Amino acid sequence: MSPPLKRRRRAALGAALALSLTLLAGCAGTTTAAAPTSAAPTEGGDVVFLINSLGTSWVPNESSISSYQGNIWGQVTDKLVYVDDKGAVSPWIAESWDQNTDATEFTLHLKDGVTFSDGTPLDAAAVVANLDYWAFGSPDKGIAPIGLFPKTYQKATAVDAKTVTVTFSASTLGFIPTLGYHGSILVSPKTLALSKQDQGNLDNFSGSGPFTIKSWADGDDVVLEKRADYNWGPEALGHTGPAYLDTLTYKQVAESSTRIGALSANQAQVIYNVQPSEIASLTDKGFVAGLPRYLGFTNGYAVNVQAAPFGDVKVRQALQHGIDRQQILDTVYTDGWEAATGFIQSGVPEATDHSSDFAYDPKASAALLDEAGWVKGADGKRTKDGQPLAVTLYANPYLATSASIDELVSQQLGDLGFAVTVQTYDVATFGEKVKVGANTPLYEVTRSFIDVGTVAGILTDANKGENWFGLGQTDTTLNDLRDRIARATDKDTRAKAVDELQTYVLQQGLFVPITQIVQRIYVQSPKLQGVTYNGVAIADYATAWLQK
Repeated sequence: MSPPLKRRRRAALGAALALSLTLLAGCAGTTTAAAPTSAAPTEGGDVVFLINSLGTSWVPNESSISSYQGNIWGQVTDKLVYVDDKGAVSPWIAESWDQNTDATEFTLHLKDGVTFSDGTPLDAAAVVANLDYWAFGSPDKGIAPIGLFPKTYQKATAVDAKTVTVTFSASTLGFIPTLGYHGSILVSPKTLALSKQDQGNLDNFSGSGPFTIKSWADGDDVVLEKRADYNWGPEALGHTGPAYLDTLTYKQVAESSTRIGALSANQAQVIYNVQPSEIASLTDKGFVAGLPRYLGFTNGYAVNVQAAPFGDVKVRQALQHGIDRQQILDTVYTDGWEAATGFIQSGVPEATDHSSDFAYDPKASAALLDEAGWVKGADGKRTKDGQPLAVTLYANPYLATSASIDELVSQQLGDLGFAVTVQTYDVATFGEKVKVGANTPLYEVTRSFIDVGTVAGILTDANKGENWFGLGQTDTTLNDLRDRIARATDKDTRAKAVDELQTYVLQQGLFVPITQIVQRIYVQSPKLQGVTYNGVAIADYATAWLQK
């Protein structure tokens, strides 16, 4: 195989596209593409995908779970298993697998003949290298592990070229589904061997997916071209061979109006992250909206008990009952959105309805704050021992509607006597300044997972857990629920523990659910057919084609 093409600026093409997008910025047209068809797929064609950000890093371990870079990684890499939007797991690079009775050892049987684009075989040795990287990262290079990868991972061993055994220190029922998580992308060992800086240079990247990186310009675009010899796609998609499309160009365009104008004038075939209020006008013109709802956590706030004033459970409960979710749905969203019923998305098989634990009840909220000693002054704001009932909401830039939601929540909490500040940052600054736990009182969650067992990894700081609520390991009930979920050896036992966990977390006011999250909003030309969405709501173009 030939080495990846070196980055080039493509001055003429880039300038022409930039000019056309600039001209379109204030004048969305009314061109409507032809109606969808059920005809057989056609070969060829180039798709332009306009995205509001391409993030700040291309190091795979750092960017694979990003809502931005994850769109690109999903086209140039494969996974060991495929997980669909209902959570069903099916073979991909792993043709089959076995596990022992207590789910501490798994054996993966790999497809034969798979290669990375640099010619390296995707064999057992390559899989072991990737598993180690996901689990441990590379501390010497400053590369962290993949978030939510099982902390119980001990080692993987290449038995032969097509067989890998994987060993865990405790029962890890969710291991196989987690191999379909968008962080679990298979990368050539030659890429993994590079320094962190060199891994962040897409010229050096090699995956095994249906597209390869043709060229890129940092902060501008990434151009993908189909890999002609690809023939190992997941059978669940109904097409395992090469992509039908010739190229797929991801172009960074920050302004939503510019993206909409380009789509309307057929200068682009897909746009990403428009506001929900903009969808109806586009679908009225014949464009198609993709609103995949991923498996994972609902959109809401993880509450840090170490940050004032949330050390008091009454204040946390007052916050939960003080948010009018229906007003948020009516104001910010359209018919494709629903209120949260817990802190786990309702599409997750183990999810149960806990909406009564945080139902909107401003009178109950006011009473809780009174009981906690927060006194309302003449200005309508509450104080205690001379300190204001103050909180800062940090709008999450990975969710297009976050700032609008936070403004409404600010008004609702303001009516209860909170003094609320809403802070917005771009993607890079948000990543630097706002971290779950740390000193952030309320962290707005937009987080997917493939298997509910990984929830155990966010609850405390055990085994380098994410410690969302700032409790460390001081809460014995939370510790027990964490361990029961992580160590369950059958799904029924685990589901019962997950239900108990939701009850406990919500009644303790540790999470404030808002909506069932639709984080990734795609609007596309109806000429673009065959797009699918996986369990983490990433669009897949391996089976997509353009109607002629």
